[in-house]
Amino acid sequence: MRITKDATPEDLEILGLAVHELTNGMPVTARSKERKGIRIENGKVVDRDYTGPVLEEVLEKGETVRKVPATGVYKGLPVVVVPLRENGETVAAIGVVDVTFGVYSEINIIGRRRPLK
Repeated sequence: MRITKDATPEDLEILGLAVHELTNGMPVTARSKERKGIRIENGKVVDRDYTGPVLEEVLEKGETVRKVPATGVYKGLPVVVVPLRENGETVAAIGVVDVTFGVYSEINIIGRRRPLK
């Protein structure tokens, strides 16, 4: 799989669905720099023409962003969005919506406090 700056929603689907499954069904959003992307909820793509304010911010800054958006579909919910880079250039962004209002993120932090055996 190769994600480029003009990747289509269909190109992003396999990665988005994998992240959705890895996060136990958290909503996932993704888009490439040149095209709108996808929104995944409940195991399926629910929007193939999606963008959101935090995806846009990450595409512009090229850095991971953790915040609660003030606008958009996921207004008021914590999100984490990361850039996908190729040869140092941000070509896409993918994010997870923490519908547990931060409990999911806190569990990950707590889990890191003791070593895995």
